[in-house]
Amino acid sequence: MAVAIVTGASKGLGRALAHALAGRGWDLVLNARTTGALEESAAAVRAAHGTRVVALPGDVGDAAHRRELVAAAGGLGGLDLLVNNAGVLGAAPLPRLEDQPLDGLRAALETNVVAVLGLVQESLPLLRASGAGTVIALSSEAAAVPYATWGGYGASKAAVDLLAAVLAVEEPELRVWAVDPGDMETDLYAAAVPEGIGTRPGPESVVPGFLHLLDRRPASGRYVAPELAGAVE
Repeated sequence: MAVAIVTGASKGLGRALAHALAGRGWDLVLNARTTGALEESAAAVRAAHGTRVVALPGDVGDAAHRRELVAAAGGLGGLDLLVNNAGVLGAAPLPRLEDQPLDGLRAALETNVVAVLGLVQESLPLLRASGAGTVIALSSEAAAVPYATWGGYGASKAAVDLLAAVLAVEEPELRVWAVDPGDMETDLYAAAVPEGIGTRPGPESVVPGFLHLLDRRPASGRYVAPELAGAVE
């Protein structure tokens, strides 16, 4: 049985990916900071798909919690896929750079970059042993396009893109994909751009793009999930 760690899995894209992977028979280790929401999400995945699901609430910024997540995957038999989905804006509503709270920027970098690398480092022994080890790092269009007010968050995602690209060079036996999920109806996007609430597609709409990557296993690189989902259709 394939095993995946999915962070930020209590809602939104993380929860949608958990359901999609479990629907294909994957066993899962799920993370989120809110205990009740995570346990509810894990219970729903178990009930719908019957796979093994371990729910471990905690902050990916905590090194001890990252070790706990990887140990749980090892307990399920190994680790084949690490989905670094957990992320924060750093400030909301999004400010111009002249007003960007530096503490908010530090928070975005800590969760969106430092914690991602920390979890990758912890996971590498199991991923290397998998034979099909894969890392997905959630990117953003703001990592590549200079939108006003998105500077702090975009900078954190640009850093993730570079980390993923370098990891792919250093670990050629792995697949490492930075994936831009597009604009979705999630709490993060609602906080970033409140006036857009109710106008965006749900996260389930881009899940086929992620599954397309897992099915085809293209070269490591940066991909845009809605484009892949459209190709599947």
